[in-house]
Amino acid sequence: MADLLSYDFSMNRLQNRLKTFKDWPFTEETGSSCTARKMAEAGFFRSSTDRDADITRCFVCFKELEGWEPEDSPMEEHKSHSPKCEFLLLNKKEEDWTVEDFLELETKRQINRMQKIIELKVKEYRELAQHVQSEMEKLV
Repeated sequence: MADLLSYDFSMNRLQNRLKTFKDWPFTEETGSSCTARKMAEAGFFRSSTDRDADITRCFVCFKELEGWEPEDSPMEEHKSHSPKCEFLLLNKKEEDWTVEDFLELETKRQINRMQKIIELKVKEYRELAQHVQSEMEKLV
């Protein structure tokens, strides 16, 4: 959850997303469709951990995907897993965005971010409530 609270606003820029793919294993030289550039162009930035090296997240809809294969098309994977993503629906390259496009994407991103935070807080609350209930049942 901390990463959602401290989410880096700069991921709205293609070049900043591209920088997160340092040491990405899939390159044009190896004939891969899943290159760092294509990942970033599809709205993804790398949010990997030491445990999972290929976790990516869309900067707008926050959809996380992992298990990337060299032949995967980042844009098609994004479309199939998050067809209502506002970034995909905009269907424009970053250099063609208007100020209005940018502000709309940022508004949608903030709404999605808050929804994710709320979902996580509800989950935490339910887990705590379940734990408290089981502890109370032990007292009876």
